[in-house]
Amino acid sequence: MLHLKRTVPLAIAFFFVVALILQYFVPHPLSEKFLGMTQKWAIIVVYVSLLLGVGSLFQSHLRKIRVQTPGWGYSLVTLSVFGLTVLAGFHSRGNSPGGPLQWTYEFAYSPMSATMFSLLGFFIASAAFRAFRARSVEATLLLATAVVIMLAQVPLGAAIPGVGSLSAWILGVPLTAAKRALMFGVALGSIATALRIIFGIERSYLGGTE
Repeated sequence: MLHLKRTVPLAIAFFFVVALILQYFVPHPLSEKFLGMTQKWAIIVVYVSLLLGVGSLFQSHLRKIRVQTPGWGYSLVTLSVFGLTVLAGFHSRGNSPGGPLQWTYEFAYSPMSATMFSLLGFFIASAAFRAFRARSVEATLLLATAVVIMLAQVPLGAAIPGVGSLSAWILGVPLTAAKRALMFGVALGSIATALRIIFGIERSYLGGTE
């Protein structure tokens, strides 16, 4: 029985992955119809997964509230806000201007997002200060490059002769080369992972390893 629980999902994954790959190379009405059907199935799976995620969220936070684990008040706030937001979405005015959902987004979500990103800016500045200490040749190059790029973004630095052109060269040549190398690495890693899934080598998505 355990063997079937592993073999059947692997066979289904192999079939659908190969079929979806082939439909890009076989421009036939049947392959296009199959692609449309699988896209509809994917939407259904996404929404069912969303419902499962919401159920898991409630189950986890309700358990924390019931046993009153440390920080259970945050769980209470999370569930309360979630419920109020859902009710606001079902309101007759809904997402219309001045409606409860629009009010929640404008006066609650947006200010909290701005606060979070403001705090994130301080964390990034602190991390950059620690990372840019010139303790090696690489760190010195990183520090010098960061200074040039930052100077070119402000009027005072842009007025310095050569800073603008040097910044443009850094962004256009070394940065572009590094981005392309990174994209090649991501592409090769994606291909390797896809092949591992197709041939059943990678089985972590089944909920465990063998």
